[in-house]
Amino acid sequence: MEILSSRFMLHPRDFDRSLRFYRDVLGLHPMREFGTGPTRGVVFFLGGGYLEIADSHEHPPAGSTELWLQVRDVARAEQELREAGVPILESAVQKPWGLIEARVCDPDGLTLILVEVPPDHPLRRDHRSM
Repeated sequence: MEILSSRFMLHPRDFDRSLRFYRDVLGLHPMREFGTGPTRGVVFFLGGGYLEIADSHEHPPAGSTELWLQVRDVARAEQELREAGVPILESAVQKPWGLIEARVCDPDGLTLILVEVPPDHPLRRDHRSM
């Protein structure tokens, strides 16, 4: 199987509230918008992938689902989100695996893991030399 593209699909309880959060608070840029009314959707650029917000759903996201977002500076991102009133679940801390992570949640309670990769972390290695 060859994967050509990927997209994380989110069906929020309140489409407009989630749209404002991802567009205005997180600052994601729309790649495309489609439909109207209950069939409206927006696809955002999400680094090397996409986040699509579509339809509405009455149930919150499953607790086993989290969205991992790499940022340049976790402490700065956390401060910006705190100032915007976003609930901080866990402040920025370096984890045993070497990444600096903070956890926040979106309007429906979906956990967003903000991740900073330190300069000396193996994820920054040039894999061509291995």
